[in-house]
Amino acid sequence: MRRVSAQTNYIGRRGVGVTECRASPYGGRVDNARMGPVARLILVVAILAEAVVAASATWVYVAARGRVVDADAVPPGSTALVLGAKVSDGEPGDYVRARLDTAVALYRSGRVSQILNSGNGAARLGSETAVMRAYLEAAGIPSSAIRDDPAGYDTARSCVRARTEFGLSRVVVVTQDFHLDRAIALCRAYGPDPTGVAAACPDCAGWTIVRNHVRETLLARPRALLSVLTPGTPK
Repeated sequence: MRRVSAQTNYIGRRGVGVTECRASPYGGRVDNARMGPVARLILVVAILAEAVVAASATWVYVAARGRVVDADAVPPGSTALVLGAKVSDGEPGDYVRARLDTAVALYRSGRVSQILNSGNGAARLGSETAVMRAYLEAAGIPSSAIRDDPAGYDTARSCVRARTEFGLSRVVVVTQDFHLDRAIALCRAYGPDPTGVAAACPDCAGWTIVRNHVRETLLARPRALLSVLTPGTPK
């Protein structure tokens, strides 16, 4: 009996080719390209991750559609919800400074009459809300027009607390464009009825903007969607 060759020609549905095979004691062929359990697991995880990313992007898009407005479209007398970000040595970072500058412009134009700063009041590099208040006051915003939420540790909590702790039924969310749609989606899920104004950030490094867009798409939005689908409300 002739032994099975280690390489054999075969005719498949798409034509003639060559494939590697190993001799089997039963005269069959063992395909080396067969996917193992680890590879199958990786494939399943990749498919699920892609599905979650796509679902979260769709959710954010639908929730924020028509709610991002220009500054001159904000109804007079509104309340701005300014979301905190990194501060250092008593000074706001580029991102939060741009948000505060946008809030100042809204106040001066009469579009907002109150500004709610929401951030981490116990951050390692300093209280975000204290720094935000000081910056606004230095810009001429009266103290009576500023409110602080030092327990706005993340976007979801900022939305929840704007409603539960400050009694707001409507807010104008102020943050950068990469963050704004998710913030609006979370406020619609948890907090007051939101619109949003994007804060331009001319001083922000280009690479950080790209990084934040990637992080938003791959991490922040999927996590936000999962939090909304999980029973319970952030405190």
